[in-house]
Amino acid sequence: MVHDADGVDDATMLAFAKETRLVETTFVQTSDSADYRNRIWTPAEEIPFAGHPSLGTAVAVALERGEDAVEYRQQTHAGIQPVTVRRDGDRAYASILQEPARFGAEVDPAAVIAAVGLEPGDAHPALPPQHVSTGLATVIAPLRAADAVSRARKDQAAVAALAEGTFNLYLCAVDGDTARARSFPSELEGEDPATGSAAGPLLAYFNARTGLERVEVAQGVEMGRPSRLLAEMEDGRVRVGGDVVVLVTGTLRLP
Repeated sequence: MVHDADGVDDATMLAFAKETRLVETTFVQTSDSADYRNRIWTPAEEIPFAGHPSLGTAVAVALERGEDAVEYRQQTHAGIQPVTVRRDGDRAYASILQEPARFGAEVDPAAVIAAVGLEPGDAHPALPPQHVSTGLATVIAPLRAADAVSRARKDQAAVAALAEGTFNLYLCAVDGDTARARSFPSELEGEDPATGSAAGPLLAYFNARTGLERVEVAQGVEMGRPSRLLAEMEDGRVRVGGDVVVLVTGTLRLP
């Protein structure tokens, strides 16, 4: 993430995001209605919200401001979200109360299964794929078992054809209060190792259909980049949290 980005124009933000080649790059600006504004860019475009860039950015802001225990009001294009940070040096735990879930249309299970190279029997027999958003468009696609999640192979064109616009296809298999998941962005090749903006919709989906109140999500396993996300219902919304570690700091000089 980039601090002090008030003077950085959109073209430069996009160019920098392309240069980093990260799934998301964030830029912190001042805000009249929140503690800071978080601008989130993929190498392709700006997106309204993302989970892990929100958590990491909040920890980076706390580190710069010298705050160890704090709750910020973060402004994104999706709204204003409370983000809590508990920091111990370069390590922290952060969580964000995501926007109220919006439920959209169901998606043809056969189309989803075909887009990720699985067999019809791998689809969940009772839970259809559905558009759900807590700030970023997501297609929640429950599968019968965790091994089906692991066997999935993304067909980029087929995934992008599942719906219009930018979204994450979130494959998941839930067993009790744990889940295995994989996230396939529609606009980018490959997959994302940790997707807080999809873990929120996952729990919202299962809460609405099964009453699930809490789930621990394992993601990124197949990439060799395992992550752990904790999602919990809080006053009708989903709070998603996880550990954050500061790996690199530096100074950026723009031409």
